[in-house]
Amino acid sequence: MDSSSANVDIKKKQQQEAPTPQNTPIFSAPINSSVRPSVPAIEEDMETIQTPGSSLLANNPQLMSMLQGRLGSLVGAPSGYVQSLTPDVRRRVKGLKSLQNKHAVLEAEFQNEILALEKKYLALYTPLYEKRAEVVSGKTEPTDAEVEDGVSDDEEDEENDEEEDDEDKDQAKVEGIPEFWLTTLKSHPQFADIITEKDEEALKHLVDIRMAYFEKPGFRLDFEFSPNEFFTNTILSKTYYYHDEPGYGGDFVYDHAEGTKIDWKEGKDMSVTVETKKQRHKGTNKTRVVKKTVPAETFFSFFTPPVAPEDEDAEEMDEDEDLDEKLEADYGLGEELKDSIIPRAVDWFTGKALQYQDNGDQYDDDFEYDDEEEEEDEDEDEDEDDDEDGAPAKDEKAPECKQQ
Repeated sequence: MDSSSANVDIKKKQQQEAPTPQNTPIFSAPINSSVRPSVPAIEEDMETIQTPGSSLLANNPQLMSMLQGRLGSLVGAPSGYVQSLTPDVRRRVKGLKSLQNKHAVLEAEFQNEILALEKKYLALYTPLYEKRAEVVSGKTEPTDAEVEDGVSDDEEDEENDEEEDDEDKDQAKVEGIPEFWLTTLKSHPQFADIITEKDEEALKHLVDIRMAYFEKPGFRLDFEFSPNEFFTNTILSKTYYYHDEPGYGGDFVYDHAEGTKIDWKEGKDMSVTVETKKQRHKGTNKTRVVKKTVPAETFFSFFTPPVAPEDEDAEEMDEDEDLDEKLEADYGLGEELKDSIIPRAVDWFTGKALQYQDNGDQYDDDFEYDDEEEEEDEDEDEDEDDDEDGAPAKDEKAPECKQQ
């Protein structure tokens, strides 16, 4: 989203597998890398070297902000190179721009056709999703053929089917699949981080999650709940809107999101916490109890998405420097629901979907690696290969000097 217009240009993907639909890519994060180059440790004491004016900038945030703003305005500014070309070369460059404009028109058509294809297949998926919802809620049972097809690639389930059937006869009858969507969401790393213990009690009543496209670019997520003690809503919705005009490259540009207002029952609002404090009157020495509500972390904040300020001045940006990250995270959750969780809910419920996630660091965090010991081992190996004079070991030829 361009910070000057409070719009977010969705550019990147979250998974190794390209998200679907392709017309709603995840927007790029601010240019603020957390990875910094490593510098070898220096044992000798060194004096801190400061460039003239560095302390002045450090002590003057307003001056620093002004300089950063002016430097930012230079990004994308013409370098003057094209203007320095000869007239005939500049003419050819203009001709290439015309070809690029035609390419942009085709890109926009491409994205529109993808959106139409996504809508077509969502209509084909919908009967499967409806049958899934009926099985989860206990309204219907899968057929024998569906059960056999579902376990055909799982030998362990086939071997234990008879034992499980015998045990089930002795247990009370359970309708549907209890806590299906709660388990599904908690299996996803991003949602597991935002679901609290209090949320779990309410999410046990979540019976289905659906999605729908609009005529214009955009989509809606519907969370259906059974009657519960926390709120009166039966459906909580989250809608993601896009601009009518495509962005650079033909991609649809994310604009904003809106969520359903939750009608909390008395004393059940999970979005706030009530703090109780005692106050003593200086004159009468009497005490009174004062209650204050403060925001609380909850999954249900998902339905109150962050909003970019309409007028982007310095003060508002200073109040919430992480706004871009919040917008990105919020849109990322919607993308994961639409592209991964809803289509593959049973795989998240069983944990199978985790096999296809990018685990990042392949090393085990429970083990520590001592670089000094590894270096000593390497030195010992080198000493064994070389003699005291530093010449190549016996029966070993000197390395050849090859020049590429």
